[in-house]
Amino acid sequence: MLAQPTLEQLSGLRLHALSRAWQEQLEDPGIGDLGFDERLALLVDAEWTDRQNKRLGRLLREAKLRLAGACIEDIDYAHERKLDKAVVRQLAGGSWIEGHHNVVITGATGVGKTYLACALAQQACRLGYRVLYRRAPRLFDELALARADGTYPRLLARFARMDVLVLDDWGLVPVKDIERRDLLEIMEDRHGLRSTVWTSQIPVAQWHDHVGDPTIADAICDRLLHNAHRIVLQGPSRRKGKTQGD
Repeated sequence: MLAQPTLEQLSGLRLHALSRAWQEQLEDPGIGDLGFDERLALLVDAEWTDRQNKRLGRLLREAKLRLAGACIEDIDYAHERKLDKAVVRQLAGGSWIEGHHNVVITGATGVGKTYLACALAQQACRLGYRVLYRRAPRLFDELALARADGTYPRLLARFARMDVLVLDDWGLVPVKDIERRDLLEIMEDRHGLRSTVWTSQIPVAQWHDHVGDPTIADAICDRLLHNAHRIVLQGPSRRKGKTQGD
């Protein structure tokens, strides 16, 4: 039979899903009812779907989202949240990433900022974009360690390469001078080239005061906000029900 040599060739070409689908066709007594074009389409679709799923898995592992199960489809649009479904639907299409726009999500603790950020990040992965999630306090720790061991330029380059960088929980503690400069470096590298999702309990109007240095604050806010989609979440804390919390 020609089947075994063909299977070996498919394996050599790393067309494993196509190979499995073909074996299933060989074992299906009703497959003869389909024409050649239909059978070939099924085989190609099996391989394409398998590769897409594997790529999505790699992207999600690389992203290291805090809420790995967060997704656009499960977002709660309860009236008290003041979350516009049309805005989220537009963001889900990914044009903001293609256009190198940012998303800024603010609101009190527990209103679901992290969930929404992770849902947008997961959707970006589904669209094929590279994503990286970091909580702001740990980001600064990571940068400090990189500065100490000489890998700081390499780490900044990694952040710059990501299509979407999620910076979560910014503003929980006062900003140190070196952290202000780190933020400016990151935003300068990404400005007009990549997209950033930024969450904070602090209203945008108070960011200048929180950053502290007026010059650096102006530079950071200009690079982040001028093309940003702003979402202000409202309502009571959602942590009691343990759904879509920060």
